Amino acid sequence: MRLTRLAAALGATALTAGTLFAGAPTASADQVRDAEWQNTYFGMDKAWSVSKGDGVIVALIDSGVDASHPDLAGSVLPGYDRSGSDKNTKPTDSHGTGMASLIAGHGHGAGAAEGIMGIAPGAKILPIYKGTASKADMVPEGIRWAVDHNAKVINVSLADAGRPGSDAKLTEAVAYAAQHDVLIVAGSGNDGTAVASPANEPGVLAVGATDKAGTVWARSNYGSSLLVTAPGTDIVGAGECSGNQYCIADGTSNSTALVSGAAALVRAKFPDLTAGQVAERLVKSAKVPAALQGAKLPDQHYGYGILSPYDALTKDIPVGPPQGPLGGPYAKSSAGGGGATPAATSGAGTGSGDSGVGTGSGDPGLQEMAKDDGPGAGLLVVAGGGAVVLLLLVLLVVVLVSRSWRRARFVPPVPQPYPPGQGWPPVQQQPPYYGPPQQQTPYQQPHQGGGWQ
Repeated sequence: MRLTRLAAALGATALTAGTLFAGAPTASADQVRDAEWQNTYFGMDKAWSVSKGDGVIVALIDSGVDASHPDLAGSVLPGYDRSGSDKNTKPTDSHGTGMASLIAGHGHGAGAAEGIMGIAPGAKILPIYKGTASKADMVPEGIRWAVDHNAKVINVSLADAGRPGSDAKLTEAVAYAAQHDVLIVAGSGNDGTAVASPANEPGVLAVGATDKAGTVWARSNYGSSLLVTAPGTDIVGAGECSGNQYCIADGTSNSTALVSGAAALVRAKFPDLTAGQVAERLVKSAKVPAALQGAKLPDQHYGYGILSPYDALTKDIPVGPPQGPLGGPYAKSSAGGGGATPAATSGAGTGSGDSGVGTGSGDPGLQEMAKDDGPGAGLLVVAGGGAVVLLLLVLLVVVLVSRSWRRARFVPPVPQPYPPGQGWPPVQQQPPYYGPPQQQTPYQQPHQGGGWQ
């Protein structure tokens, strides 16, 4: 069995790059396992003693997944191919199969000691065929389909030029995922420029690539929207490659799949955390390179650092707000807690976070309290007789005196440092994790016709 380097000709938007080479050394399945340097780097044996991602569905919007591969058999759900050609589980290229194996590969053979062992071998893969349509069509549709079919993590190892917020369908799909507490993980891109779409979309966990030395890969895209990095070079994955069952490749596709696998581990270990809080554990537990010690994070090339799955599972990290570091639609949907849309209150009432307790005269809870008989309720019942009238007069005098006293103690407001009538300027609502939109260099398409291939 040979390990062959994956070809860049898979398509410009498949975030795994490399070149084919001939005469690769023959490798046994054990050598395949040994080649998974990232598992040793992460100390996955310790992490798997805490969580293997059991019960978590990870959707994969990609070229489809070979459900018959021995390292994935039984872990691939039917998924979706809009064309009806079943490429979701019978792909014509190996990119998606490789990503699936990095997430949920379980090996094969005696003791599952051979082949690929993914980051979350207990997770299930929901393959969604990306098709040949443009990003504006298939990726948003895939996100919504994944959300509607119980995915808790969505992996998008694809990229295209596009400014954040410029694609209304994508923005709406990310918001839909936020409303349903689903985490989207996407690769930053492979041309060494600005973070590409959909990774630059507010609310998406953007991932860059590092090498074996913990140095950022030279072709890993970067920017202020990048949140975390992970190993992305010399990564072996499952999938047909020049007649072999395994390939070696470089790219942020690989890094993204590893982060999605780690997210599945955290979601299985901490099922009550929101998608944003899962992202919080991933970024706050990341290893910070020595060169960044004491620097302000996130860094444009490393984000908050390099993924550390065991620390994400075991470190004492405050839960934090429901949106975590994601912002965007996750921040808007977090007011009701748990990543759900805040419950509506009647009248003028407004919610107050996870408690769901409102304020204002329209709050149902306060209305119920108003119905209760308090200590002075009997004073408001006119039962007739002079004693009641006298008591009301006394109360009226007390109220008038109290108001007069409060007027005497009124303190005028502090003058505002703006011209009269101008008032305070409105607060600018800035997306918290990306800077000004940047013009991105389009990917060079290796095939005629363009599009996501």
